[in-house]
Amino acid sequence: MFQDNPLLAQLKKQIQETLPKKEGNVKATDRGFGFLETDNKESFFIPPIYMKNVMHGDRVIAVIRTEKEREVAEPQELVEQNLTRFIGRVKLIRDRLHVVPDHPQLNDAIKARPVKGLNPESLKESDWVVANLNSHPLGNDKLSNKNKTFFCDIKEKITDSNDKIAPWWVTLARHELPNTEPAPQESWSMLEEGLERQDLTELPFITIDGESTKDMDDALYTVKKDDGSFEITIAIADPTSYIAVGDKMDDEARQRGFTIYLPGRNIPMLPRELSDELCSLIENEKRPVICCRVSIDKDGVIQDDIAFFAAWIRSQARLAYDNVSDLIENGQCDNWIPNDVIAAQIDALHGFANARSEWRTNTAVVFPDRPDYRFELSEDNDVVAIHTDLRRTANRMIEEAMITANICAGRVLKEKFGTGVFNYHNGFHPEKLDTAMNFLTEAEAPFEKEQLTTLEGFSALRRWLNDLDSTYLDNRLRKFQAYSEVGNQPSPHYAMGLDVYATWTSPIRKYGDMINHRLLKAVISGYEPTQKPDDTVGEEIANHRRSHRMAERDVADWLYVRLLKNSVKDETIFNAEIFDINRAGIRIRLLEIGASAFIPASLIVDNKQRIVCNSELGTVTIDTVKEYQLGDTLEVKLAEVRAATRQLVAKPIQQFPAPAEAAEKSTEQENA
Repeated sequence: MFQDNPLLAQLKKQIQETLPKKEGNVKATDRGFGFLETDNKESFFIPPIYMKNVMHGDRVIAVIRTEKEREVAEPQELVEQNLTRFIGRVKLIRDRLHVVPDHPQLNDAIKARPVKGLNPESLKESDWVVANLNSHPLGNDKLSNKNKTFFCDIKEKITDSNDKIAPWWVTLARHELPNTEPAPQESWSMLEEGLERQDLTELPFITIDGESTKDMDDALYTVKKDDGSFEITIAIADPTSYIAVGDKMDDEARQRGFTIYLPGRNIPMLPRELSDELCSLIENEKRPVICCRVSIDKDGVIQDDIAFFAAWIRSQARLAYDNVSDLIENGQCDNWIPNDVIAAQIDALHGFANARSEWRTNTAVVFPDRPDYRFELSEDNDVVAIHTDLRRTANRMIEEAMITANICAGRVLKEKFGTGVFNYHNGFHPEKLDTAMNFLTEAEAPFEKEQLTTLEGFSALRRWLNDLDSTYLDNRLRKFQAYSEVGNQPSPHYAMGLDVYATWTSPIRKYGDMINHRLLKAVISGYEPTQKPDDTVGEEIANHRRSHRMAERDVADWLYVRLLKNSVKDETIFNAEIFDINRAGIRIRLLEIGASAFIPASLIVDNKQRIVCNSELGTVTIDTVKEYQLGDTLEVKLAEVRAATRQLVAKPIQQFPAPAEAAEKSTEQENA
């Protein structure tokens, strides 16, 4: 009889208006309740009945009231819904379509309907789909006001529930990345660019790549001089000689941004007839290139004779990283012997790389080596093994050549145009510098605050950190540093210790490098550039890079779960490194295979009163004793492999028994 009573509704409204309101983000738990987390770190309990009207991540305004002597939040107004476009799995409830979002904190099935043109008969239980949430209980749309429920449209089917390639298809769909390579063209012809190309086909250029690499985009010719100096010519493949600014292929390359590298497969930015054939610097094939020639003195210093020019080359040797590394490190390679000319090129390149590496180690910044982890897949896409590829001598040789080329490009573009696609890093966040100094002062680091705002001072700090026995301080300080960025103005790269840096050495794989190629061609020809980067180029490239990295991580997480499905039962022991600590526990990387895992505090000790996980200090204390810190290594076992959410939960091998006093008290209580 009280239903739809206007007087009661008005009274309720008046009462609500007198209650305090808070705005914040909803944080869901797997037990039905949640919390409202405000911007000033307040937290309010959201009972399960109120959680039915919101989702994890929603930003809402809630009234705060006291229920059963506890402050609770009742969300009443939606500020911003967290879920819009999402990936999920079909669930049939009483033969009606629902979708369960593929998200660790979103487990409830949402009522759904397919969009026009999508046959509902094609949607089976657990199929993967793309959906749009178009109705929210707190929203303003007509449907939600009527039904007070969540509702979504199924936009497309991604793949069947049992498809073994689902990790790739689902991940690409999640990040809205292309799942096919660009369409081939019937024919390709070189553009009229007004460039005179030098004929360098007789010089013994060499390429060094992985065994399976097809898109070879750099070749090197090195001369070692009697005085210990070097002259190196770095030749880079030239796809812009086939692709004009603004044509269909150029627009598609810009939209893609990068070649997509995922475990087990890649999706090229350019059609394979360009990336793997016409532009690839294949052995004994004549190819158009852009070259940088520069002298390096015996101390590894880049000289001022930087010259860019267009050329034709013919690679005289297609070499592999492992073979070249075996030759240098062991004096021989069992399955390959170079001729004298190629051996001389390897020796000269090795000498150049040593000189540059020593200069960067003493003057700029060299990061410690970390291995790459490579998945080996069977023909039906099962994970066979994970291989750890250590960076060897030949990898470092190519790295030094590419860094040198990019420094040269940065200097030339800065001088000639004052613009380009530049990589830069600003060192410490200004607002976090004081906090960083507190850590450094406590560690008795020999640096003043003013030093760290300069390129030279920041580089000196990085070198000092590299020499420490522990990586704790290095890991801690990274939280106060800026991210590496891309922009159209020259700026120092503090993290590399360089005054300017502009990549152009991977135009087959990066659209930003294609832009720099066109600028360098303008330097060579003396004509106006056909393309200049605008102010949006940095954000555009950063968004591409971010989505690609997340996609690579997501596929890897999926494959790790497949590989490790029996490791809990087998009680496999792993070595792990701590790379993050938050109040809930420790995040680690399994060093043998590269997988990330989480150790909840409850699996370290069973009494939460004994443990403090301090994210600010990057430490874990147990019974007031510091037991772990960032950068530490420890032995762990996997406690759980969560296939549905692609998560690994671990526990340390080391045990932390209760202190003797507490144990005695516990025994007394049991006896009593």
